[in-house]
Amino acid sequence: MDGTSSNKTMQISVSGMTCGGCASRVERAILDVPGVIDASVNLVMETATITVSEDAFNRDTLLNMVTDAGYPATYRETEVHGRRDQEKQQAEAEQKRLRVETITLVVSAVLSAPLFLMMILPPLGVGYALPAWAQMALATPIQFWVGARFYVGAWNALKSKTGNMDVLVAVGTSAAYGLSTWIVFDAGANNLSHLYFEASALVITLVVAGKLLESYAKRGTAQAIRALMDLRPQTARVLKNGIEAAVPIEDVLVDDVVIVRPGERIPVDGEIIKGATEVDESMMTGESRPIPKSIGDVVIGAAVNGASVIEVRTMQIGQDTTLAKIIKLVENAQSGKAPMQRLVDQISHVFVPIVMLIAIATLAGWFFVGAGAEKAIINAVSVLVIACPCALGLATPSAIVAGTGAAARAGILIKDIAALEIAHKVDTVAFDKTGTLTLGEPRVQKIYCLSGSEEQLLTMAAAVQMGSEHPLARAIIHEAEARGLEIERATDVTAHVGLGISGTYMGDVIRIGNLELMTKNEIPVADTQTQITEIGDLGITPVLVSKNKELMGIFGVADAVRPHASAAIQMLGARNVSAIMLSGDTHQVATVIASEVGITDVRAPLKPNEKLQIIVDELDAGHVIAMVGDGINDAPALAAADVAIAMGTGTDVAMETAGITLMRPDPRLVAAALDVARKTWMRIKWNLFWAFIFNVIGLPLAAFGYLSPVVAGAAMALSSITVVSNSLLLRRWRPTGIDE
Repeated sequence: MDGTSSNKTMQISVSGMTCGGCASRVERAILDVPGVIDASVNLVMETATITVSEDAFNRDTLLNMVTDAGYPATYRETEVHGRRDQEKQQAEAEQKRLRVETITLVVSAVLSAPLFLMMILPPLGVGYALPAWAQMALATPIQFWVGARFYVGAWNALKSKTGNMDVLVAVGTSAAYGLSTWIVFDAGANNLSHLYFEASALVITLVVAGKLLESYAKRGTAQAIRALMDLRPQTARVLKNGIEAAVPIEDVLVDDVVIVRPGERIPVDGEIIKGATEVDESMMTGESRPIPKSIGDVVIGAAVNGASVIEVRTMQIGQDTTLAKIIKLVENAQSGKAPMQRLVDQISHVFVPIVMLIAIATLAGWFFVGAGAEKAIINAVSVLVIACPCALGLATPSAIVAGTGAAARAGILIKDIAALEIAHKVDTVAFDKTGTLTLGEPRVQKIYCLSGSEEQLLTMAAAVQMGSEHPLARAIIHEAEARGLEIERATDVTAHVGLGISGTYMGDVIRIGNLELMTKNEIPVADTQTQITEIGDLGITPVLVSKNKELMGIFGVADAVRPHASAAIQMLGARNVSAIMLSGDTHQVATVIASEVGITDVRAPLKPNEKLQIIVDELDAGHVIAMVGDGINDAPALAAADVAIAMGTGTDVAMETAGITLMRPDPRLVAAALDVARKTWMRIKWNLFWAFIFNVIGLPLAAFGYLSPVVAGAAMALSSITVVSNSLLLRRWRPTGIDE
């Protein structure tokens, strides 16, 4: 053995968590499993994302240890089809659980109603009272049937030497119920004074009601994943040997031909080989308008076909499809843990012990001032009941789940929660030019031949660049193909990063690139300076071509500005965010494009390492900077920036490096991404404010006897509902300034 091991990331579903203390306990149970390297538990999504060492890890051991801690756990499928079936089963189970909880709540409310009337009618002058035995009869099933969940949860927590909401509710209501029961048996069943059955019964009823409303609200924040999964068709019409047959989607193979009829969802990622249509990709990219597609165009699985039949050659299946990648990105974001959440987790971990100490101090204090056992116990109960670790645990994840879900619907995929937490502070955005502010589809506009014909120049240039995906190379190849030229691939092709490319064609060394590449290889260019300047002044990129040591000609290649690039820069300016253009192009070309979109700070020409250095310099100057790019050469700068934003139409390297991916090439989404980050951040701050304010104000009031246990229970339930409802407001977020 070489002593190395491979790591992988997996997810499990965890049920039964009620507060941040539960999530912390599950996290610690997971970390105790051999082979587990890291774990992050999300209370809202009821999931745990775990990094494990495959050599030392056993999945059954993990599931058993989490279940033994009191939280049933199941493995989450990774493949979209399997996950959808699993999510459907879990949704059905959740719906059944909510129905049972609703019935339980109704029964609890009916039993509590007579006790509640005892609280409100006498102060209104209505003589109403129940015998002590009747109060006990109504309160007992609420305490030990409806409230059984709190005892189970408290027992599991105490076994793990931790505390949670269940401990507080179980101890508090048991104290009120126990005190009342002792009075009944000590003073007699007819003694109606100083009984607190209504307090224990109503607290349990209110807390159960609060948790039920919270469950419904949490389902609302987590709808984005299920909505995406529901997009994928379950079958596809595959054409083989001229015969059309419907097959399960998981049986479709790469290069299979799929027939898609009007109005149907496209089942695979692929290339249209027959037909022309319009495609609605709004659920994946946020683009509201149908997009024209014809032979040779790529279509995304789960998009809706328009009015024509098309045939699609399958290119990606399973986890490689765009939909699967989107689901993975959204899921990773929603299950991630913001840096701030780490601090909240630490507070939640000590919250219950601190509250227990405050309750004990309250009990002792009221005894000390001579208020009597009943007053001391009831005030201590109020302290226990009003304390709410649930709101703290829900504050950050509920906002993140709602915010990332809203962003995904707009075509903004946030995979890095740390980036989301930083994005609200961004004051500078650095844009790559080609493919970001421009269309990334340059075309040859001018050809200067210094020797030979245009066709000969195009042939040798295209031969060297046949394997290149660089936009400038594709422009020259496109021009050669448009003229019907026959091209043989060159040999010994070498890419020179930031300079160009070289290769051997027909025995000659051909170099294609910028002025620096020619100068570096001692190729005379002085006689062509006029043409180079003329091209640059027009905002056209000069691409020089040499054979051996002779300059053969110059291509003038132009790339059109994206339609909404100028609006994007204006939107950033309205938000007091500065824009910088970083380009590998000539300074003249970059300046022309920058002036067209409204950017005054232009840095060009730049190599990838120089783009990186500019980002580092901006960071050193105290700026919070976002980098927007789409190419391999942008990856170093993207990695160095505070927030990395990639165009989804760009390379996989750029998207892997970025924390935020824009699913359609609309630069206005950059401002929208910063907006949703700010909105989410504000929700997190408000959530934490409400979570703390309920406790900061409520605990002293309860300790000093100004809150009854019933009011304390209502406030506790209200705090969680307030936090989740506040997060739900993010679901209404839509990008502003972007035409729908």
